[in-house]
Amino acid sequence: MSKILLKNAKVVNENRIFESDVLLEGNYISRIDSAISDANAKVIDLNGDLLLPGIIDDQVHFREPGLTHKGTIATESRAAIAGGITTYMEQPNTNPQTTTIEKLEEKMAIAAKDSFANYSFLFGGTNDNLEELKRLDKNACSGVKLFLGSSTGNMLVDNEEVLEKIFSNTEMVISAHCEDEGTIRANLAKYKEMYGDDIPIELHPIIRSAEACYLSSSKAIALAKKTGARLHVFHLSTGIETDLFTNAVPLEKKKITAEVCIHHLWFSDEDYAEKGTLIKWNPAVKTKTDREQLWKALLDDRIDVVATDHAPHTLEEKDHPYTSAPSGGPLVQHALLAMLQKESEGVISLEKMVEKMCHNPAKLFDINRRGFIREGYYADLVQVNRNTQNEVKKANILYKCGWSPFEGVTFGSKVVRTFVNGLLAYDNGDFAPTKNAMRLTFNR
Repeated sequence: MSKILLKNAKVVNENRIFESDVLLEGNYISRIDSAISDANAKVIDLNGDLLLPGIIDDQVHFREPGLTHKGTIATESRAAIAGGITTYMEQPNTNPQTTTIEKLEEKMAIAAKDSFANYSFLFGGTNDNLEELKRLDKNACSGVKLFLGSSTGNMLVDNEEVLEKIFSNTEMVISAHCEDEGTIRANLAKYKEMYGDDIPIELHPIIRSAEACYLSSSKAIALAKKTGARLHVFHLSTGIETDLFTNAVPLEKKKITAEVCIHHLWFSDEDYAEKGTLIKWNPAVKTKTDREQLWKALLDDRIDVVATDHAPHTLEEKDHPYTSAPSGGPLVQHALLAMLQKESEGVISLEKMVEKMCHNPAKLFDINRRGFIREGYYADLVQVNRNTQNEVKKANILYKCGWSPFEGVTFGSKVVRTFVNGLLAYDNGDFAPTKNAMRLTFNR
């Protein structure tokens, strides 16, 4: 069994920052102590760099199968570990969609062969696959995904009777994209009549409005309360929605939780003039006030998780007029760096950042032995140097699509090494010749 001894680490874990050594044996963390020696271990001196639990990203779109010109499980998970993300949960709106148990297992098989990071997939609910969902074992995957706003194919769940049955018939976490489709269609029709297909991108947050988000989120929450379902609302984008969530109880006792994504914490509607459709996401990036209120709710624990909603498209696709330019952008390589930048600006503490990006996703989805630096846990770890200027430019972007909304930004930190189940998977720009990713298991 291989051993790696990490010396002189500044560990950030469970609301503490402390100096320690960490011994890895095989896939696991075997010892955490101030002065470890082991003659049989390979020693890596971290020289006081931060050592974080591997980031767990509960929402990515890696585009495989069917959309592999945008990205693949291999290319995007490789970018993820370069960004310190060691575990991801991929979404069901691929081609074909992950709306049967057979298709779910087919994606698991691709990841078992190609993924650089630990993986699970969400099972997609539709208006007509309730019986298949009932057959799904609660430990088969990370959860159920519902699109309560527009999506590809038949994944928009707009039949209220079916929706209530889904909420009533699964023990798993239901993760929901909440935007009211009727409101969005009415807004789009209004501006399409004015501008045709070439609607100014600045109108995106007006079309996919705060009202559309709130109407859908509040409806989903009311249904969760009625049925007792376990609901997790993805990618909050508005300040008004934050009041729907509570910090009165700890995460472990919450039945209704929320996530915010990097782009809604970083950009605002003032950035459309420069970035254009490169920052076209659903839900839309909204006002500075919304961004401030999202930060406030994240810091006071009404929002529980930070994720990416990594969703690559080619630059050619993004260059289309408003109505045909797809929504989404690549983020996994730079999400941790963006949050560390906000920490350096005094917006968030390291301890709170690790709670939202590592501990809470593990708790929320009941992931087995991940998300913490603990003896006996899987050795998913990230070494970060806080004193390295790190400019994002095309030459160092690893996404298959070849671009980033952060191009031109210089971060003040660098991901030095990433360990996946004890394997040094990423080391100063180099990737291990072998993979050591695992399918997630759960404590449910």
